Amino acid sequence: MQSAATAKATERRKGFFGEYGGSFVPPELQPRLDELAKALDEAMADPGFKKELERLQAEYIGRPSALTECCNISNKYGGGRLFLKREDLNHTGAHKINNTVGQALLAKRMGKTELIAETGAGMHGTATATVAALMGMHCTVYMGAVDVKRQAPNVSRMKALGADVVAVEAGQKTLKEAVDAALEAYIQRPDTFYLLGSAVGPHPFPGMVRYFQSVIGIEAREQFLQREGRLPDYVVACVGGGSNAIGLFSGFLDDESVHITGVEPAGRGIETGEHAATLVAGAPGIIHGFRSYVLTDDDGEPAPVYSISAGLDYPGVGPEHAHLKDIGRAEYVSVTDTEAVEAFSELCRMEGIIPALESSHAVAHALKILPQMSADQTVLVNLSGRGDKDLDSVLPLLGLA
Repeated sequence: MQSAATAKATERRKGFFGEYGGSFVPPELQPRLDELAKALDEAMADPGFKKELERLQAEYIGRPSALTECCNISNKYGGGRLFLKREDLNHTGAHKINNTVGQALLAKRMGKTELIAETGAGMHGTATATVAALMGMHCTVYMGAVDVKRQAPNVSRMKALGADVVAVEAGQKTLKEAVDAALEAYIQRPDTFYLLGSAVGPHPFPGMVRYFQSVIGIEAREQFLQREGRLPDYVVACVGGGSNAIGLFSGFLDDESVHITGVEPAGRGIETGEHAATLVAGAPGIIHGFRSYVLTDDDGEPAPVYSISAGLDYPGVGPEHAHLKDIGRAEYVSVTDTEAVEAFSELCRMEGIIPALESSHAVAHALKILPQMSADQTVLVNLSGRGDKDLDSVLPLLGLA
């Protein structure tokens, strides 16, 4: 396994994390990405930009988010102690707002007046619509038609905030197709700013999203040290594209004593083929303008994927996660729909916290490893969002509707 220092040095290679990342886009798009990368570098070097970002994180998002110990679950399962980083308590109810506030500030700095976004579960779309309203910008959100139906509460929120929601009818009508449509619109409309929601896409998007989400890991590390006087033994987060996970993991990559685990959706089971566990079952390839692990079909094209969670059914994954897997710094596992729903119910009934289905995958893995841990060991899960949006899907499965 490479050291964290080596991993960090590799990460700084422009646009790449090891052999993953890069920019594989049509020639007409590259100048737009170069402009964005230059603007991002300038903003990150500007104390005024950072000061305004920190103000909005505190006064608008409500940061720092809480660190919560789940004593009831820990007592029931035995073994170690479970903690949650409460991104569900942010304004709009998820980690997505960390990134949208940062990118919207950058868009405003660049003189842009219209935001384009893709969304799966609707939380990124909601967060983008929110910051567009805050900054006085127009907003168009592309969302797969299937997701429009299963995430109706978030569609309503986006519309209430003034966004135009475009239902994408192509392909599987889910997240991949929403990304396809947003990228196409971005290419055709050079005056817009594409506010990408996850740590995927061509350079500089993965690094930019990581930068704006790193506040999760920075806070979590400081909070845990202050509360416990030591670091957690395990940090765990769900992985679709991977923004909430890389946000948490970034705070602990240099801490070799901390075991890092990303949890992907096994759907109806890896053996069925109906899943979206890219790092568990995929192979290196190119998708949406960057190189990473990809799930492909027999023709080498991105495969149809499935998850009960609308925010995790993506056939690719952020390039930094691919790199962390290859160098052995992070472990990636998968959890089925059934296990995620059971974890959803446990957190609701045992702790009074309704988690997003995405986050429930990470909780499910934590419930598996807690009994195997000693009483002095701890696991920190990133609760990336709240589950109000998922109740219509989950309650029938629990026999409650």
